[in-house]
Amino acid sequence: QVQLVESGGGLVQPGGSLRLSCAASGIIFSIYTMGWYRQAPGKQRELVATITSGGSTNYADSVKGRFTISRDNTKNTAYLQINSLKPEDTAVYYCNAKWIGYNSWGQGTQVTVSS
Repeated sequence: QVQLVESGGGLVQPGGSLRLSCAASGIIFSIYTMGWYRQAPGKQRELVATITSGGSTNYADSVKGRFTISRDNTKNTAYLQINSLKPEDTAVYYCNAKWIGYNSWGQGTQVTVSS
């Protein structure tokens, strides 16, 4: 059974940083494309960043240069380093694991950017 558990969210001031983690179990982690998505109140869930099994990354334009996605296949964990946080980054951040015919989501972690 696939399980994705996010952690690392919290309340941070504008300009601050956070590192989100997504611990995966029940999958052959190294072959999956891992992604981070977010959903702000009243808005649709949107792509933040993805990283393929080969390490290729893709970012939403709104986060390029501030967010960095990475993965550690030895720990079955994906990360999202978030820098220079803005109030508009406030959202629930979800981890996603995708492979042929498989698409799984974590429960989400709240990130709130406020002074």
